Amino acid sequence: MQDIPTATPGSMMADNPEASHMMEPITAPDVQPAIETEGGQPLSYREENGVKVFELTAKAVKWNILDNVAVTAYTYNGTVPGPMIRVTEGDQVRIVVKNELPDATTIHWHGVEVPNAMDGVPGVTQDPIEPGESFTYEFTAKPAGTFMYHSHFEGDVQVSAGLYAPIIIDPKEPEANPPAVDKVLMISEWLQKDGNTYPPMPMSGMEPNYFTINGKAFPSTETITVKKGERVRLRLIGIGQFIHPMHLHGFPFKIVATDGHPVPEGAQLTK
Repeated sequence: MQDIPTATPGSMMADNPEASHMMEPITAPDVQPAIETEGGQPLSYREENGVKVFELTAKAVKWNILDNVAVTAYTYNGTVPGPMIRVTEGDQVRIVVKNELPDATTIHWHGVEVPNAMDGVPGVTQDPIEPGESFTYEFTAKPAGTFMYHSHFEGDVQVSAGLYAPIIIDPKEPEANPPAVDKVLMISEWLQKDGNTYPPMPMSGMEPNYFTINGKAFPSTETITVKKGERVRLRLIGIGQFIHPMHLHGFPFKIVATDGHPVPEGAQLTK
């Protein structure tokens, strides 16, 4: 039997003009250092006739993943991750998105049950939001759970560049015994070389050289401090293109939900 050579991902990318841009540096004109230093912080809103209205601006900034390492990032409101949208099941939600990026973009509400026209698929459910334009998303928040929102336009580039954030939908009936500590940890990757930022990918020459939790690489990652006996909830969200098996050293934990759906108590695994 004659062996048939298989094209490597890198060669396939190089031979595909439509995809080769994914190997180019992430750039934008006049990129300024980020003003904020922490990502994933709760986003404030205003109420209009019973609707919770949030505002997001997609823009490029220089974002420090370490004190001495800054990447060119595409962001929501200037942080990586973007701000956390936290609402209650059944809330009417409106998100006004302004695009200040050099490229078109959209937002996909990953796992949230939204009307088709609000799903953020460019060319299918909506036209892309062009630079300088705005678009308004509106939906009823459901189901309860841990979700994320992210770009759905050239996602290999834009999501890798930082266009992602958590959206938490709390249950309509408040928890009887909420945890003392409730943290969202978004796990991603970065590739920086020769002063340029590239979208990291699982292919030769494009592998990441930094891994981040909530936009920070160790040792700049946040320390989570708790007291003995406290219940802790960690919401782990893998937003990049790589697998990250996560575990806690020294004490067990239970998997109580996955992909936005609760795990029945009898099926919960202790790890």
